[in-house]
Amino acid sequence: MFDQKVLMITGGTGSFGKTVLKRFLSTNVSEIRIFSRDEKKQEEMRLKFNNNKLKFYIGDVRDYSSIHQAMKGVNYVFHAAALKQVPSCEFYPLEAVKSNVMGAENVMNAAIAHNVERVVVLSTDKAVYPINAMGMSKALMEKCMISKARMQNEGETIFCATRYGNVMASRGSVIPLFVSQLKKNQPLTITDPDMTRFLMSLDDSVDLVLYAYQHGEQGAIYAQKSPASTVDQLAKALKEIFDSKSKVQIIGTRHGEKLYESLISREEMARVIDLGDYYMVPADNRDLNYAKYFSDGDEVISQLDDYTSHNTQRLNISQIKELLLNLEFIKEQLKGF
Repeated sequence: MFDQKVLMITGGTGSFGKTVLKRFLSTNVSEIRIFSRDEKKQEEMRLKFNNNKLKFYIGDVRDYSSIHQAMKGVNYVFHAAALKQVPSCEFYPLEAVKSNVMGAENVMNAAIAHNVERVVVLSTDKAVYPINAMGMSKALMEKCMISKARMQNEGETIFCATRYGNVMASRGSVIPLFVSQLKKNQPLTITDPDMTRFLMSLDDSVDLVLYAYQHGEQGAIYAQKSPASTVDQLAKALKEIFDSKSKVQIIGTRHGEKLYESLISREEMARVIDLGDYYMVPADNRDLNYAKYFSDGDEVISQLDDYTSHNTQRLNISQIKELLLNLEFIKEQLKGF
């Protein structure tokens, strides 16, 4: 489906965008457009990949004119541009709204204007029962995506979302911090040892993006089933890998930090479709005339639980080590160590 097509990745200089880029370079896409506001990272990517398929566009999703101009001739869009750091969004919530809500709205409007075939927007576990500004803004982004999808006719742009928890060794992951501390013989700083996080590799996460492009339904949200571990067990696994005697220092929960990640809410679990490796939350396409949809009620929601890093498969230290040792980041860090 990607033969001779044009793909745009917003936020393409980030860890997630770069992994998507690497996967698509091996396909028959005719062009990959990297849209971001970081010219330094774009230059580094240009030199690293040295590939004629890559085209770089400087711009900001907050500015509709820049994304509109860059999207001319694009077939597929992966929207990864966002403010992602939870503490930063807590201190500057309006900036999170500008990037994560209004920026996504601009991307989707430009996609409609240019008759883009499919748009996949990148969401987060923090959008489920959000307690921080980052999650709240991403939850609103999801609602905007569903709203846009609801207004599309047959044959027009398809909008869907992929929802992720912790992606190992990405910019938002604690793994690079732990590795840096271990190599410097510093204490490992843990906010809460009982905190759990999903353990998904960047490559696994790209598989979900490809699935969404190939099978994504209008307005649907997709999430990947993943194992999890406590942060304490993750730290112990890394200490064993790097043969370190570093101590653990408990520093307390940061601004807006959640004890566990939720990928599917209890309410969504009542209508979720199990796709084997993935869950799909179909769009709620009812209109505001609720009387048409009256029923006697459904007690199933009260009997369900949300899908979280607390109740998914929990890995032990040896299983965590096996996952970690398959990561390119860990392999690189172990060279010469």
